[in-house]
Amino acid sequence: MTLAMVLALSGCGAPEGDRTDLMRLRSKDGPDEFAILPPRALEMPASLSDLPAPTPGGENRTDQRPFDDAVVALGGKPGAGGGIPAADSVLYAHAGRFGTEAGIRAQLASEDLNWRRDNKGRILERLFNSNTYYNAYRDQSLDQHEELEYWRARGLLTPSAPPRGYDKAAEEKAKNKKKSWLFGRS
Repeated sequence: MTLAMVLALSGCGAPEGDRTDLMRLRSKDGPDEFAILPPRALEMPASLSDLPAPTPGGENRTDQRPFDDAVVALGGKPGAGGGIPAADSVLYAHAGRFGTEAGIRAQLASEDLNWRRDNKGRILERLFNSNTYYNAYRDQSLDQHEELEYWRARGLLTPSAPPRGYDKAAEEKAKNKKKSWLFGRS
């Protein structure tokens, strides 16, 4: 009986190429409108002698530079990357006062992989692909309320944390239930 229901329901799906779900951003026939990147506006320089020499196949002044645009949007200067800014040199020196390890990222990644491999979770958690991340790292996590009390007792300003017992998922569920009741959905 169950097998018949599964087969009947699987026949209701559309073939892969005929999907009409909302997340499909590409059209079947024709160009991809999201791949078109318009150039920057043309500008007339104050002096034509200020123009750089042409570089065939190289960059153009009107080409988009998304990386540089992101740097400018975050308050930086494009092309000034690399190295440590003078304002941060003291902070960098303090952070590296005990030395640094060159391959620390690769080492941490392999240690984390070994930890997760050794603490995979129970058979049903693996079978149903449930997330065991928080269970695996529970012993290594901090209690945010204890940390707030610790630092506030020493007179330091700290950001706030949600109150104890706060359940964001339950609050969202209640809010959605209230919305559905207001708008007549069940």
